[in-house]
Amino acid sequence: MNEADRRSDEARRRLEFLSVEETATLGERGVLLPDPGSVLVSPHVRLEEDVVLWPNVILQASSESRIAIGRGTNLFPGTRIVSSGGAVTIGTGAEIGEEGGFTIKAGPGDTIAIGNGARLLGSGSLTLSNWVGRGAQILGSIRCQNCTLGDGGTYRESDPDERGGVLKGSGVARGIEVPQGHVIQAFGLFSEAVMRRQSYFHPKG
Repeated sequence: MNEADRRSDEARRRLEFLSVEETATLGERGVLLPDPGSVLVSPHVRLEEDVVLWPNVILQASSESRIAIGRGTNLFPGTRIVSSGGAVTIGTGAEIGEEGGFTIKAGPGDTIAIGNGARLLGSGSLTLSNWVGRGAQILGSIRCQNCTLGDGGTYRESDPDERGGVLKGSGVARGIEVPQGHVIQAFGLFSEAVMRRQSYFHPKG
């Protein structure tokens, strides 16, 4: 090991992350890491098979916290998930962080649950407690706090009114609830925007 690698691993240990070699060995458990040297993972994070960690992903959990990520979930570059006394659970086949990364932070007592097939993109964030249902989507630079998005089909579902709840646009969403088949589009405060059926934006053929 050269001096630069030794210093890198020492910094990782001090910050309570796996060494580069330990990170690379996640691949032996079925995790897909094209560039282990650019990824930071805490020892307490639980990753199922076929999770994809693209470069510049950070998964940081203290010993009294929980981060669990389900099979086949894609974490795109710039995604940061932090749990400091809270819990973050992500189901199977989710897509998080495409088009600019995504930030998820659970503090003491917070619970953030993201369902199977959910899609979060466009440099948004989840803080405090949030429930993002199966197939639900957050599309854009949206700061979500204490939001609930209902279960439904994924964005591939042919009937838009059967898809999970959606927030799209940019701004701040606090205490927002979006049921299945509905969407709120806003550029500012989501509490002031109109909720519509998803077929309003995607007319049924």
